[in-house]
Parts: sequence; structure tokens; C-alpha cells
Amino acid sequence: MIVGTAGHIDHGKTALLQALTGQAGDNRQEERARGMTIDLGYRYAALAEGAPLTGFIDVPGHERFIHNMLAGAHGIDLVLLVVAADDGVMPQTREHLAIIELLGIPQALVAISKCDRVEAQRLAEVQAQVTALLAAGPYAGAQQFALSSITGQGVDALRQALQAAAGKVRQRSSEGGFRLAVDRAFAVSGAGVVVTGTALAGQVSAGDTLLLGKAGKPVRVRGLHAQNQPALVAHAGQRVALNISGERLAVEQVHRGDWLLPAWLHAPSQRVDIELTLLADEARAFEHFSAVHVHLGTQDVTARVALLEGEQLRGGQRMFAQLLLNAPLQAVHGDRLVLRDQRAQHTLGGGRVLDPFAPSRHRRSPARLRQLQVLRDAETLEQALPALLDSAPGGLDPQRLERQFNRLRESWQLPGDVQVVATRQGQLLFARAHWLALREQLLARLGQFHEQEPDQLGPDRDRLRRFCAMALERPAFVSLLDELLGEGAISSSGPWLHLPQHKVQLSDADTALWARLEPRLLAGEFDPPWVRTLATELGTGEGDVRLLLRKLARLGLVHQVVRDLFYPEATLTCMAERLLQQAQASPIVQVAAFRDMLGIGRKRSVQILEYFDRLGLTRRVGDQRHIRIDSALAQQQARH
Repeated sequence: MIVGTAGHIDHGKTALLQALTGQAGDNRQEERARGMTIDLGYRYAALAEGAPLTGFIDVPGHERFIHNMLAGAHGIDLVLLVVAADDGVMPQTREHLAIIELLGIPQALVAISKCDRVEAQRLAEVQAQVTALLAAGPYAGAQQFALSSITGQGVDALRQALQAAAGKVRQRSSEGGFRLAVDRAFAVSGAGVVVTGTALAGQVSAGDTLLLGKAGKPVRVRGLHAQNQPALVAHAGQRVALNISGERLAVEQVHRGDWLLPAWLHAPSQRVDIELTLLADEARAFEHFSAVHVHLGTQDVTARVALLEGEQLRGGQRMFAQLLLNAPLQAVHGDRLVLRDQRAQHTLGGGRVLDPFAPSRHRRSPARLRQLQVLRDAETLEQALPALLDSAPGGLDPQRLERQFNRLRESWQLPGDVQVVATRQGQLLFARAHWLALREQLLARLGQFHEQEPDQLGPDRDRLRRFCAMALERPAFVSLLDELLGEGAISSSGPWLHLPQHKVQLSDADTALWARLEPRLLAGEFDPPWVRTLATELGTGEGDVRLLLRKLARLGLVHQVVRDLFYPEATLTCMAERLLQQAQASPIVQVAAFRDMLGIGRKRSVQILEYFDRLGLTRRVGDQRHIRIDSALAQQQARH
């Protein structure tokens, strides 16, 4: 169990821990000189003989050091709220209580300290104050212990209550990746760098490799302590000290707020969607896009808050919001965080992380808000997945889900109606019914394209994707298309895609114009007329001739060798046959020999050979060309 203190400055938190544990702690020289706790303090003690060690975290009570208090409050199992009998409830009593409520700390006990300084009537007044303070929150009815750290009055009773509470601590799961938010780093002579923190998830063993900080520096765990005892393995819910090593690693490179994580979980982000709660006693409305300090784990990052369901949030209200962070934040679904004002002077509210990889676009759309509602209500990935799939027309990235929920895919229990789709950029998850609907939609849209463009064989992949206008990224669309191509539901002719039963239907005007063009192209043999010449001879528009010939090229009736120069299929086949006959004597063709073979100019010969290069019939090597008798075109000629 890990116990953390909370309460106003000079209410006796440090003295109480000393009375409970018999340890003076590790107070710094500056703290001793000033007589106040400035930073976090740590102690370990057994609450009863033979009991496991309990970790105690002492936090500062001064308002200027709330950021340190926040760094120590994450991950604790029980909060010990300390209220001095002479002062009673004070400002930092309220603020600390608000923070621990926002962090969702499961248990609380109250210590009314300095009882040796007051009369019974005053003690009763303070106890009534505390009861009223807690009445509206999750710690209503929490046990109160009147005590004195000086005389020892009531300390044993508190110790026994802590021991009883230890039996109620919910065991944290060791599933998922190890997560430790660093709160201290120091060098040990002969050992090197040591970092400490509370393990929030997973487990770690000596010899493991983790990534440190935002940059993800690889480090190796050389050894470890758990709850201040040497150990081979440390688990979630324990105070952990790790002796780490890495290339050129120095203690100056490690800071409070850094995370230690496995490589697969390391994914800092600067947009995080949360459910935001504004404290009930906050008098001013919280405005859209206000600047704040965000505290998560031991991190303290500045950000702007984009409200997603309105322009204002009033005290006690909740709303979905997006954090636009000024530095990367490492978070997973369900993490608790606290927001303080821009000047870090008082706590505004807090919330729970819903999606650490929030989108930059359509963040207020109804579909996105439905996703956030699902993430708010779900505790596990399996609970959230069906609804998330229903509201994700483009599919879900399983690697992102792994990081979002800190769950490797091997531990998932996927429902039977999930379609796993392999793309060139990794897998995607779809609801099977939605994937089947996408197949039907694509086929229907391709049919509509044929109806609108009956004189075209079909679109290429990119044009079809634009025409379908699906909410799919290109890799997912390509996978959908490849699936239909593999089944024969869609056919391809070169780059053109079409339904198997589709045939190009030229218009009457196109058919008539082609009947006049074809004889002239064939008569030109290996040197057919250019588009401009054809248009002049026929007395028709140059654009009309060019458009028709390009359309015929998509049908495979003509070949566009260069711009505005088209060869009929029969002529190109004849040239390919002559080239293959030449290959029987030598697999190498020279431009001059090809020119003489066809009886045309050198420039035209080069243009035709370059076209054969593109078709794969020839391959240029330096100044020579090799005839590829294994090419598709060569095999086609052989069959004929």
C-alpha cells in the first residue's frame, strides 16, 4: 500500500509520518532551515510486526509547491488528510482535497493533528468542519482520528486503521506495459543513475529495456528495489527504484515528469481528449481555449483547452474537451489529470483521459462526440470496441488501440463480428457488416461510373477512390479493391478498373470518326500521321481527334507512343514481331538497325523503342537495348 499526505502548510504532516514510522525521513537542508516541506519526502515502514512495508509520501502544503504535491499524489492508494486542530480547515486543505478527489484516490482517512494544543470544544468544532467539508464528496463519513504527534495520543489508533485499510487496497493488474512516472533521479556511487516513482501499470524485471522521456532514450534496468526492498520484479502499485544504464546516460538528463515505458507503449502526443470537470466552487466560467497547466503523473505541461460541447463551462459542470499541449504528454485511457490556471496559482478542475491521440479535425462532430461518449462509459477495450467500430467508418488502427488502452493485441478478446483487414501500412479493424457494406458501395459506385461514362473502359484506382468518396484512407481502399479484384468481382485491363460484364460503348459520332481515322493510321504504316494532320485531312476539330484516340488507347485499339502520335494495334504488333525475329539472330538491337528495318527516321525509331521500353519488350542498358523475349508482350506475340 502507498499512503500520501495532504493538507495545509504547518498542519503537521511531516511530524505525523515521523510518529507513525519512527523515521525522520529525507528532509533536505533547506527544508530543515525553513521548517517546512518543499518537495516530496519518502518513508517505508511496516504497520505491524511481520506486515509488508507500506510506502509513505509526504507532500508540501504551501500553495507555491502545489506542483510538487501533484507529482506525489498520483498512484497512491490512500490519502491521509491532515487538519490541525488549532487552525481547522484552511485554503490548502480544500485545494488538496479537491485534487485528491479529481485524481480518484480510492480511500481517505483524516488526522486531526495538534490536539494537545486545544480544548475539547475546539476539537469538536474542527471535527464538525471536516465532516461538513467531506459530506458532498466521495470521502463522506471518512474516519477521523484526533491525535498529537508530540505526545503520541491517537497515533496507534491511526496506525491500526491504516493496517485495516491495507487489506482493502485493490490489487492492481500487472497486465499491460510497465508505466513509471519519474519523481526523483540521482546518482549512486558505483551503480550509476537511479530513478524512483510509483509503478502505475504492468511489471518490470532486471534486464528489461525501456524507453526514457519524450525522446524515448533506450535504457536497461540493471537492478531494482520495490517498496524499498531489493527485488527481481516490481509490480503496479509499488514504489519502485530502478538502477538504469544507457549510452551516455547522465543523471542531469533525467527529469521529474519523464516516463519509463516499453517501446511499444511509447507514444507521446500533443492532442488529448478528456472529460473535463470544473470544480463546484469555481466562481468564474471556464472559457473555450483557455490556457492552463496540465498535471498528469509527475508531468506539468502547459496547454490550451478546446471545449467540445460549448463555449463555456461553469462550476460543477462536465464537458468533453481537447487539450492542445505545448509539449508532448504520455497518457493512456483512464488516466486522471488535474488542471490549474495559467499562472499556476489555483486548481480549476480535472478529468479523465479518453483518447490520448485526439484528432485535429472534426473534433466537435456528432460522430466524434459519440466516440467520446463510448470512451467515457467504457472501462475496458472490449467494452468500447463494438461502439467504436460502429462510429469509425475508416476503421480502427489496432496499434493505436494498444497504446490507448495499454493492452497488447495478444490479450484482446475480439468479438466474432470484427473484420481484420491487412493494408500496406498495417492492420485495420472494421465491423464485418460495415466492411461488407463498403464492398457493395464500391461495386455500386463503379456501376454508376459505367453508366455515366459508357465510352470509357473504367477509372484507374485513384480516380475510382475519388468517385466513390468513401471515408477510407488510401491503404484501406486499396485493400478493399484488391479483395474484390482477387474474387473477380472487379476486373482490370491495364490500369483501368471495370465490372466484368462491362464493355465500352462508343457513341455513334465516335464510331463514325474512328471509321474515317483507322484507314489513314493503317495506311501510314510505321510513320502514321500526327493528330494535327489527321484533323486537317478530315476537316474536324483537333481536340475531337485527340480525345477519341486517347479513348481508343484506353481500349487497347491504338497506342500513344508520344503526345499526338498514335499507332494502331495491328501496326504495333507488326513492329514487335519484326523485333522478335531480330532477337533470333541477336538479343541486342541497335537504333540504326531498327531504323533500317522499318525504313523510318532515327528520331521516330528512338520514340518507338522508348515506348517498347515502357511496355517491357526492350530494356535499355547504356547505349544498347536488349530484347526481352520473356516479356508479357513477347509472350502475347508468341501465342498469336
